[in-house]
Amino acid sequence: MEKTDAVAALAALAQDNRLDVFRLLVQAGPDGMPAGAIAEALDLAPNTLTFHFDRLRTAGLVTVRRDGRSMIYAAQFETMNDLLGFLTENCCGGAPCAPAAACKPARKRAKMPA
Repeated sequence: MEKTDAVAALAALAQDNRLDVFRLLVQAGPDGMPAGAIAEALDLAPNTLTFHFDRLRTAGLVTVRRDGRSMIYAAQFETMNDLLGFLTENCCGGAPCAPAAACKPARKRAKMPA
């Protein structure tokens, strides 16, 4: 992946609604989801989604296909993997990285009563 492509992909993902859309499409898998189902799942107006879909498509992060009257959007996994590869290309300065099992997600802190 070229640096300009990485910047375009990161810029497209640097907005909370677009990031939510992309993450939902990654969860949906290669079959994707209809635009209406995405709007409903994320409680977003369809006209707002059109703008976000266009930004994600332009960055190569999603594809769209027509199925009857529905527009089906799907994550472009090859681009996602290329971006991850670009970001981690020189990970750990050439030393073997810690195994994934050693990395644990951060725990959410419980709110303290007021």
